[in-house]
Amino acid sequence: MESCSEYFKFVIANSMLFIMSIVQGQLTPSFYLFTCPQAEFIILSGVERAVQNEPRLAASLLRLHFHDCFVNGCDASVLLDDTPSFTGEKTAGPNQNSIRGFQVIDQIKSDLESACSGIVSCADILAVAARDSVVVSGGPFWQVLLGRRDSITASKTAANNFLPNPASDVSTLISKFQAVGLSEHDMIALSGAHTIGKAKCSSFSQRLFNQSGSGKPDISIESNFLSALQQLCPQSSSSSNANSLAPLDFASPTQFDNQYYVNLLSGRGLLNSDEVLFTTAGSTKDTVQLYGFDQFSFFRNFAASMINMGNISPLTGSSGEIRNNCRFTNSGL
Repeated sequence: MESCSEYFKFVIANSMLFIMSIVQGQLTPSFYLFTCPQAEFIILSGVERAVQNEPRLAASLLRLHFHDCFVNGCDASVLLDDTPSFTGEKTAGPNQNSIRGFQVIDQIKSDLESACSGIVSCADILAVAARDSVVVSGGPFWQVLLGRRDSITASKTAANNFLPNPASDVSTLISKFQAVGLSEHDMIALSGAHTIGKAKCSSFSQRLFNQSGSGKPDISIESNFLSALQQLCPQSSSSSNANSLAPLDFASPTQFDNQYYVNLLSGRGLLNSDEVLFTTAGSTKDTVQLYGFDQFSFFRNFAASMINMGNISPLTGSSGEIRNNCRFTNSGL
């Protein structure tokens, strides 16, 4: 009887939390408790299938959530396709030929629509899929706050302006993150997402041959690492070279761990925006050192910063809509 009593207390408590979240327009981990209780399991299953078939998709799904939230909030605007009368964000400079994994989100959305039609937003799918991509790669778990709704608009201009550039320096990175309400500590922790995934030669080749127009490579790159990158990405105007891929973390490219920070300590950061976190004097260097020696601290702070990022300007209540297809608004625009 005591276990039954505890169960009903749990149900009542979550019922009140759910009702309060609806009334106040707040995000809550129990948002789909009654309307689609299997939602997170369906999303996890979709992520597991995708990553098993192609491990790189873990980083791609995590990146999709990041690129969504930094442009007018976490509203799934990044998923909208262009139409004859509508321009989305996919062709913006930081997104074009960069973000991927859309078919995975499409399949998860289809599975959710079969289970509980018109209930789970594409924005929430992105948030949960990002968490699950980290978990299946060996990283930390956190409770995703839910209840976002989907935008009916997108902004290519905002995507071009707000997303950080891989050549950014520390002050620019801090400014970009602060512009969306995230702190310097959030920026350093979230940069650790680069412990998985790959980047094109075009995003870092200037470091290898002509850093800051000097005609010389970036002196902060460890010599053996530099040689390996120059072989992978030779100095050439060839588009095939520019599109070649390098792991963001050569040591453990599919494992979510603190190796990214270990790499920075030894001059093996791939992107300029990575390595400057350690080579620039200041508090970012101290935090990189901490995370390089203490994976627990990185995992804890990464999870907290992902929650913070997921709270950037969500649409709730009657704002936006629940898209039937993540690529298009329900009106077809």
